Amino acid sequence: MNAETRRARSVVSAAPTAPVAAERIGRDGTRTPISEAVAEEVPVALVFNGVSHAVMMATPTDLEDFGLGFALTEGIIARREELYDVESESVSGGIEVRLSISQERFAGLRERRRSLTGRTGCGICGVDSLQHAIKPVTPVGSGKRFTTDALHRALAELPAQQEINRVTHSVHAAAWSDEAGRIQLIREDVGRHNALDKLIGAMAWQRADPNDGFAVITSRCSVEMVQKAVAAGISVLTAISAPTALAQRIATESGLTLVALARADSLLLLTHPQRILSTLREGA
Repeated sequence: MNAETRRARSVVSAAPTAPVAAERIGRDGTRTPISEAVAEEVPVALVFNGVSHAVMMATPTDLEDFGLGFALTEGIIARREELYDVESESVSGGIEVRLSISQERFAGLRERRRSLTGRTGCGICGVDSLQHAIKPVTPVGSGKRFTTDALHRALAELPAQQEINRVTHSVHAAAWSDEAGRIQLIREDVGRHNALDKLIGAMAWQRADPNDGFAVITSRCSVEMVQKAVAAGISVLTAISAPTALAQRIATESGLTLVALARADSLLLLTHPQRILSTLREGA
């Protein structure tokens, strides 16, 4: 199908945050009534060609991005053109994201269909055998080389662009930066995997070349985060927190450059460091 994918910005009534009544207690014991904003977390069903495939707990924003990104990183579709239509709608008990995919891809999905009930901290819930837990990896492209200045610039820009986290202090972010370290896209969610899927979906809508920039995530770097980045063709993944040993091994195997414990004063290069240029050394 050569026509542009239809993306209906749909009927979702849920807001990303909700006010709650609380009390702030000072060190001196004073108690002050306040209204605090907390992040919403709702069941989101991903429905392919009328069949519910996965239910994830998610922040109800950018759900068309989420649906496309999930379909790509889970291997349900191989490219954006295999998604024909996507829309989301509030229903009883949560939100449905309805995706129409090619019959060939849907047939493949039915072959390996499993019931996934996701929790905030879970990336492979519902996998029905050990053989399915660790997916085969396809090596990423050579990608560009990026300076440490670019990575630090993106890290410095990140907090100001985390609009939901700025008021709730409880959601993860995944961002896409250009070669100079300017953040081009950012997506937020209570689930770190969801945030990355949303970002990957947004990149696919915009046809962003994954070799032209790098991704930054605010969460720990578990193996699922590496797998999703690799599935999207991202060659450099920068995490504010530390990775797991398995995440590091998969990054090594796939050719992904993994940067962890990214701070204003230092970066930890764990795998394929040739893509990261030390600004001071290269400029000396």
